[in-house]
Amino acid sequence: MSDNSNRKAELLSKPVEHIDITKFDARPIVESMGKMSFTSRDLARATDIFNMALEDEDCSTILTLAGSTSAGGCMHVYRDLVKDGLIDCIVATGASIIDMDFFEALGYKHYQAPESVDDNILRDLYIDRIYDTFIDEEELQACDHVIYDIANKLEPRPYSSREFIWEMGKWLKENAVKKGSLIETCYDHNVPIFVPAFSDCSAGFGLVKHQVENPGNYMSIDSVADFRELTDVKIAAGTTGLLMVGGGVPKNFVQDTVVCAEILGKECEMHKYAVQITVADTRDGACSSSTLKEAASWGKVQTVHEQMVFAEAGSVVPLLASAAWHKGAWKNRRKREFAKLFL
Repeated sequence: MSDNSNRKAELLSKPVEHIDITKFDARPIVESMGKMSFTSRDLARATDIFNMALEDEDCSTILTLAGSTSAGGCMHVYRDLVKDGLIDCIVATGASIIDMDFFEALGYKHYQAPESVDDNILRDLYIDRIYDTFIDEEELQACDHVIYDIANKLEPRPYSSREFIWEMGKWLKENAVKKGSLIETCYDHNVPIFVPAFSDCSAGFGLVKHQVENPGNYMSIDSVADFRELTDVKIAAGTTGLLMVGGGVPKNFVQDTVVCAEILGKECEMHKYAVQITVADTRDGACSSSTLKEAASWGKVQTVHEQMVFAEAGSVVPLLASAAWHKGAWKNRRKREFAKLFL
């Protein structure tokens, strides 16, 4: 074994362990935080709003994911929210769904960085870094090739990202090394996943290879179909609640469905409940950091039940999710199964 191989194995030796919200009851700490100030009280109110959405029998819930919380240990949080019926639809970045969830379903792992390492050395070792988390680039490229293989087996035509991810879920039913991924769980429970910027992740490399090797006869991702289908979900849902982790494209995409429905001449109420967890600053006017109150001016989100939580999501999402899971409103919820709209 070469020195580089030994060094790589040493750096990739401590896998990230995903937290299990069913194993601890966060309600006492969240309720205590509600009697505090600053971000603690914001988190408690956000948890209350999410519980209100779950208790509202007319409300469908949508989770948006941006950032790297899945790689950092929250992957099973999102899966369990789907499995137990707390979430009815997902809008995410490609990295959250492909580079993290699908990647681990193939049997690969994310690793805690045991130390600070020069990033040029990491490049020589083919190790990618997300803050203090490492990924084996060779394994990521293997993930790219699986996407390529799936694309090669599909009818050459445009697909929405939801439709392609559905095919990935079908593939995982037969081939997953790690069972119970978010993609496979959503497939099992008819929960649609939308990735509006689908090529901005490992899927993009596999799909580019597919198109280059099949000139004029390839499948593609139709982002307009994504927008239309997610708007169909919003129209079918009626009352909706948003749990938004990070910001970016997923946040704006799901909020825009209200405006899109209006453009189509459909009756569509603004999102009634909304929580966003982010560390983005608001001073530069960026979409990722626009507040939920600002979204009200666009006709997207009501301001009665909305809460911004300015915190690193990996540290507070498990608390919110555990408190909601243990409160148990999900036990009486009707599963929407929005994927059936497209079958």
